[in-house]
Amino acid sequence: MSVELDVFVGNTTIMDEEVYQFWLDGYTVNDAVKVRMEGGVLEECEASAEVLRSDTMDQYRTFQMCERLLHSPAKLANQLLFQIPPHRQAMLIERYYTFDGVFVREVLGKKLSKGTKKDLDDVSAKTGVTLKSCRRQFDNFKRVFKVVEELKGPLVENIRQHFLLSDKLARDYAAIVFFANNRFETGKKKLHYLTFQDFAFCAGQLISNWTVGALDNMVEDMDVDLEKEFLQDLKELKILITDKDLLDQHKSLVCTALRGKTKAFNEMEANFKNLSRGLVNIAAKLTNTKDVRDFFIDLVEKFIEPCRSDKWTAGDMRLYLTHYTNSAHILDTFKHQVVWDRYMGVIKSCILKMCTLCRGQ
Repeated sequence: MSVELDVFVGNTTIMDEEVYQFWLDGYTVNDAVKVRMEGGVLEECEASAEVLRSDTMDQYRTFQMCERLLHSPAKLANQLLFQIPPHRQAMLIERYYTFDGVFVREVLGKKLSKGTKKDLDDVSAKTGVTLKSCRRQFDNFKRVFKVVEELKGPLVENIRQHFLLSDKLARDYAAIVFFANNRFETGKKKLHYLTFQDFAFCAGQLISNWTVGALDNMVEDMDVDLEKEFLQDLKELKILITDKDLLDQHKSLVCTALRGKTKAFNEMEANFKNLSRGLVNIAAKLTNTKDVRDFFIDLVEKFIEPCRSDKWTAGDMRLYLTHYTNSAHILDTFKHQVVWDRYMGVIKSCILKMCTLCRGQ
């Protein structure tokens, strides 16, 4: 039985975005063909199942040949093997480096090592993301980390320029690199309610305010490492809780500003010293690697949980932290306002992000 086919010859590489997504998601050719058939592509294109399978296999081969170029996206624009329009190149790169939120949440803060990669079978089973896709995403994280960890200049910009990613995706990768470098603990049960984007927001605050690059944008590892001098300076804040007169003055100023403005005033007044000790002690311990790793756990245990137990609203926390921060400027004998503002600006932003999300916990 003879079969007639219309053949079109051109020099532009044909790529179906839906098939590309199937390939990225780790679908086999058979699975991809099945989904395409269920979507009605045979009727739409008036093609046979055999032709559809052949088309899918051909596109999978094309994507596999392109993959080595996607590892170094700049090469995609300079190669001659595939004639791909610029807008289509951008799509291929962006989607290749896009990741699943549920997957990155499982590996966030972990070392990007062979040991972690060996656990991807379990991560795949837990998240429902195919093992092939998990490996691609993990390898992308590791690749970006290796390229940018030794570069000078802004982390987000380095990622955007070297991997030709959108600003949003570059910022997400900056958060992944930052968390992997500092090994922040994100897997404890108390933090399960936080999504990757919640942590990415906090990473952005830390990168912008607590790294060496917050002050000098051409320093080695500027946006990867927390500034050691700043972390040392944070120890000076302990005077706010070790000097009884200063602690009492701070409490008086904050409570005066809060009185009559919230239903939680009595609880705020009663717990002021414990909450202040919690926040200041977090600052004073950040010179220790383990305490840096426990930063988010400490915010939950030392501040968010006590406030939640007293039924503070997110608005109450915002009001309290605003006056708690500002009142320190009125203390005559407190001489560390610059370090205080740099510290509390990040603390306030992170707590408000985290407490807004934990109301249902």
